[in-house]
Amino acid sequence: MNQILQFLFLFILSFSCVASQEIIENGKPFELNIDFAIEKGSSFLQQNQNKDGSWGSPHQTKGLNIFAPIPGAHRAFRLAATALSLNALLHNQCNNPEYKETITKARNYILTNLGQLRRATPMAIYNVWSHAYGIQALVMLHQTPYGSKTKESIRALIIQQISMLEKYESIDGGWGYYDFNAQTKQPSGSSISFVNATVLISLKDAQNIGIEVPQKVIKKALDAIRRQRLPDHSYLYGEYLKYKPRRGINRPGGSLGRSHACNLALQIWGEKSITTAVHKICLDRLIKRNGWLDVARKRPVPHESWFAVAGYFFYYGHLYASLCIEQLPNNERLAYQKELSKILIPLQEKDGSWWDFPFYNYHQQYGTAMALLSLKQCIP
Repeated sequence: MNQILQFLFLFILSFSCVASQEIIENGKPFELNIDFAIEKGSSFLQQNQNKDGSWGSPHQTKGLNIFAPIPGAHRAFRLAATALSLNALLHNQCNNPEYKETITKARNYILTNLGQLRRATPMAIYNVWSHAYGIQALVMLHQTPYGSKTKESIRALIIQQISMLEKYESIDGGWGYYDFNAQTKQPSGSSISFVNATVLISLKDAQNIGIEVPQKVIKKALDAIRRQRLPDHSYLYGEYLKYKPRRGINRPGGSLGRSHACNLALQIWGEKSITTAVHKICLDRLIKRNGWLDVARKRPVPHESWFAVAGYFFYYGHLYASLCIEQLPNNERLAYQKELSKILIPLQEKDGSWWDFPFYNYHQQYGTAMALLSLKQCIP
């Protein structure tokens, strides 16, 4: 018996030594791991681009699918996935000639199709995601050689997307992606904290290149986020939960994927209470309690996990966490960049993709794009 235990001890010890050696070899410097992961992820997007330049499709259905009235919902999903993928490649492969055709095709698809997008039905307003991520991709495109000959077209499309966001603004301020209330011309559905944040961040990007944004709309969306902000730096999922603030989904474990986007949106639009200390509290929480997000990853039913976390919050949450790291003083970023890369890189699939929620044939595309954008921020 003692001999068996001794053998097991030596086996485990030798395995640990090998594993440590591999980590040291692959992690000198750790940015090289990031570069390798980015290259694999970029290659996945390049190889899985549709012939028309877009990403994603309504195929690969499963027994339980989210509400997605055709064809409008899938137009929105495809445009959102395409905008995210284009943005990821512009950030990571803009100067790589091997990606020139891929980026050009995606640019042309966005310029041709995004302006025609509307909500699928009065109840399904998934298009708000496409408008928000579309603006971010267009702003990035505007600042690269790929947009040099089409700057006026890009600016005109950004302005049109802003007008669409004005059109689909909730009557309470901000935006939601469902209207389960009166389904009116101006949506009567609940303002959703993280949708507000996503849109506000994209509108700030547009303002930063000199495009005028509607201040009344901005103020109403900021007020909506503030109303959904809790003292522990968590945020309600949506304003419809304002009388149930201690439900699991609104507690710190349930807000891990939302807090960073909401904090960032408030800060860049002038909210003084969002400080470095607040960012660090939420970043530390994300790192230490990452399991609450990870246990929901790849689960097929939305909000079935603890704290009612849905799988699709995983890469979304880490994307905005990476942008919050950028708000920290230079000397405090590195530790968080390392922790974030240590979370994301091991989750990369063998084909180079990342995904967190089985979602027709859009999940690998948006998951990979969000991971690539996050890892770009992790390079010191």
